[in-house]
Amino acid sequence: MDVPFRQLSEPGVVVLRRDLIGMGYTDRAIVAMVRAGELHRVRHGTYVQSAAWNELDDRGKYAVRCRAVLRQSKASVVLSHIGAVNEWGVDIWDVPMDVVDLTRLDGKAGRAAAGVRQHRGLVAAGDVRQRNGLEVTSPARACVELTTLIDVEHALVVADSFLHRRLTTPMQLDAMVRRMEFWPDTLRSDLIVRLADGRSESVGETRSRHLCRTQRLPAPIPQFEIVDRAGNVVARVDLAWPALGLFLEFDGKEKYLLHRRVGESVADAVLREKRREEMICELTGWRCIRITWADLYRPEHTAARIRAMFRPIAA
Repeated sequence: MDVPFRQLSEPGVVVLRRDLIGMGYTDRAIVAMVRAGELHRVRHGTYVQSAAWNELDDRGKYAVRCRAVLRQSKASVVLSHIGAVNEWGVDIWDVPMDVVDLTRLDGKAGRAAAGVRQHRGLVAAGDVRQRNGLEVTSPARACVELTTLIDVEHALVVADSFLHRRLTTPMQLDAMVRRMEFWPDTLRSDLIVRLADGRSESVGETRSRHLCRTQRLPAPIPQFEIVDRAGNVVARVDLAWPALGLFLEFDGKEKYLLHRRVGESVADAVLREKRREEMICELTGWRCIRITWADLYRPEHTAARIRAMFRPIAA
């Protein structure tokens, strides 16, 4: 491959067949480069260098597919729905990334074909932003758009993350729902926006809150602050029921692998977390329950464990 094409090797840079032809490559040469593993075919007529593609995770590969679709689009469009959510970098949990959603800016009817969905909708001032070199729908709009495609639990993860990262506000989300209430599949959008809470800091915390709601447990307080006898904040717990004498900690792998202190082993991190739990219990008189990803897939069993540990605190 010659120098001009090597300059397009950065992750996310999509080159079209016509670009390669313009560089002097023939269709036969392009096919040979794909077979040799030098080029990766993203979709018909669009390519990236294989080395760059292979370094990307699923979200990165989806972002490249979105760019490929945008480069080939002949209509005036903006990246929306899951594509826009992905560009804003918020938490996403188990959301299908097999279709690229675009919203047309010309008011014409959209169509679905070859892994692409075009949507028609009124695009107001402020609905389109620049992000990572692309035009995408705004955080509030992208969040509400996604609620029309996925269920409450999956969408709540996204909404919580948008709020936690302060990319949007509850007021902006509510206003967007009001604007979009006559769109198809928006019946659950209002519920999701009302349930969203930017205090939740992770997918696990959001899903734990959702479990409490669906299993009819009392609503916990996210990121509850623990103070010592001098009134100083010494810890925060993921979820708490102060009146019922219980706090919940979600134990994902990040807590012990990714959030270790410098020079700390996993065993050290576990011991430090155990000492932290003991300190909180001593200060509050509460009990602690820990749940993991596996517990979220057994909601009735997990809810029964939580309920059994409630112990009303005397006023």
